[in-house]
Amino acid sequence: MTEEQFALHIEEIKYKLYRTALLYLGNETLAVDAVDESVYKALCSLKKLRQPEYFDTWIIRILINECYKELKRQKRRGSFDEFPETAEEAFDRLPLKEAIAKLPKDLKEVIILRYFSGYTLVETAEILQIPQGTAASRQRRALSLLRLELKEEVSK
Repeated sequence: MTEEQFALHIEEIKYKLYRTALLYLGNETLAVDAVDESVYKALCSLKKLRQPEYFDTWIIRILINECYKELKRQKRRGSFDEFPETAEEAFDRLPLKEAIAKLPKDLKEVIILRYFSGYTLVETAEILQIPQGTAASRQRRALSLLRLELKEEVSK
């Protein structure tokens, strides 16, 4: 893949990258920074990409790692306890946001990638580097937990 092809492909998927980062980080500025850093790292290590057909999976993995690094930084600072009001509209409904935040990390990843970033189950499994069956079972488990949590919220 050439640098020109890289730039064109990044332009095609930039909204998907931003949306994913926003859902992980919950802050527009941090999301833009994570996308920028991910694109920079991907460009620097473009020669390491052996199979260009897996470019999307590769760069999303880089982005997720950047998001986790930022979340760790924020946790160390102790100033990042909640998502701001600027988060994705579908994600901004308080009960849903709280229910997803309560999910374990491995289940939360699947839900964000599948339902908010628009990846298929196969793509989600590739991005997370897990078997497709594992991704499917995590999705089912997460959806069950979300249903229970949201039913309790409605009952209150």
